[in-house]
Amino acid sequence: MKTEMRYIELKTGFSDDGPAWIAPAAFSKTGKTVYFNNHAFIRYNGISGNYADIETGEEYWISGVKRTGSNRCPWSRDKITVARNVLDEFLALTGQASLDSSQYEIADIPANYPVERIRALLND
Repeated sequence: MKTEMRYIELKTGFSDDGPAWIAPAAFSKTGKTVYFNNHAFIRYNGISGNYADIETGEEYWISGVKRTGSNRCPWSRDKITVARNVLDEFLALTGQASLDSSQYEIADIPANYPVERIRALLND
């Protein structure tokens, strides 16, 4: 399964300051399903998000990581959680030597991609 570093932000229940992560996401063979942190997402043409959680319907914004590091809306106050296993890749992409602790926090995010669970759900 192909994985890539992505920016992921929960939109449901939040304006532009929901929980956000920079972490590896996995993609199905067709690229239509994105997996992250025990969730699976499909494209959704919603008002505030571009993907929906297949199981909960919650809206998420999922995109590539910007070189400027400015994925979050400027007025958001919440920190972005950066997965430890993509920290070096993120720093290299943005040209930073270290993370600004007022904007980011580092965490271990397990590579838990629920492919079989989602496949069973969609085939029922």
